[in-house]
Amino acid sequence: MTASLILWSAFALLVVIMLAIDLGMNRKSHQVSFKEALTWSIVWVGLALAFNVGIYIMMGKQPALEFLTGYLIEKSLSVDNLFVFIMIFTVFGVRGELQARVLKWGILGALIMRVVFIFIGAELLQRFQWLFYIFGAILLYTAWKMAFGPSHEMEPDKNPLVRLARKFIPMTKKIRGDWFVTRRLKIWVASPLFMVLLVVESSDLVFALDSIPAIFAITLDPFIVLTSNVFAIMGLRSLYFLLAGVMGMFIYLKYGISFILAFVGIKMILIMLGIHVPITLSLGLIVTSLAVAVILSLFAARFGFDAKALSQGESA
Repeated sequence: MTASLILWSAFALLVVIMLAIDLGMNRKSHQVSFKEALTWSIVWVGLALAFNVGIYIMMGKQPALEFLTGYLIEKSLSVDNLFVFIMIFTVFGVRGELQARVLKWGILGALIMRVVFIFIGAELLQRFQWLFYIFGAILLYTAWKMAFGPSHEMEPDKNPLVRLARKFIPMTKKIRGDWFVTRRLKIWVASPLFMVLLVVESSDLVFALDSIPAIFAITLDPFIVLTSNVFAIMGLRSLYFLLAGVMGMFIYLKYGISFILAFVGIKMILIMLGIHVPITLSLGLIVTSLAVAVILSLFAARFGFDAKALSQGESA
């Protein structure tokens, strides 16, 4: 009990401090450099690993392995979210320094949604264990859709949040400055940047619904689920600016991520059948699938292979 209380307190204090530093340093919109993105990415990964060591010391080997596995799952799934961010910013024509501002508040909203969904999900699974079948099926469907489903173009005008906001808030035609909403002539006016934020938040909501069930296959401990999720999400903005310029190279990454989703979905169903997959095996499969996807992507980029053309040729 004491160890758990110490870890909860340390986690809460760490998140508050890092959020204060991050939000304080980025009050003004600015172009995030590669060096800054790399530095913050190292900081967030380092903090997650250090916290993992703390869990090992205070709680033991099994919770530490669960945290690491959950962190890798959520981190890998969050990478797929980066592709969506790139698409959103391209469609709306948002430049680099404003991308950082949108992501700052978008990820803060994602953290709040994750906290709510995690505690609701954990409570539901504790009371209604048959939901493991439902969550497992959702993950299997998501894995199939990610690997083999058609890619859809971003259509902001069809986003329900954007359509609702446009009904009640007048919007300027162009992005002027870095504000989301301002008051002009006693009328509240939204910038297109506000609409970008709404689309980012809605995409975060969709990804939360897809990714949170995945970690429940690893553990139902709210502490492990919450902390691994938060550490994975907190470093998402710096990871975006670190990888944004090279995301196109990782053409096989979505297949590695879809394999992870499929594996976790099957694991959730096996839990209900009384079959337990060891956490070490889960961790090994996740690391291996990511490594293979990255290596194949780099190999394809080096020798000019096109995964899309290859798949089309096979289907023909």
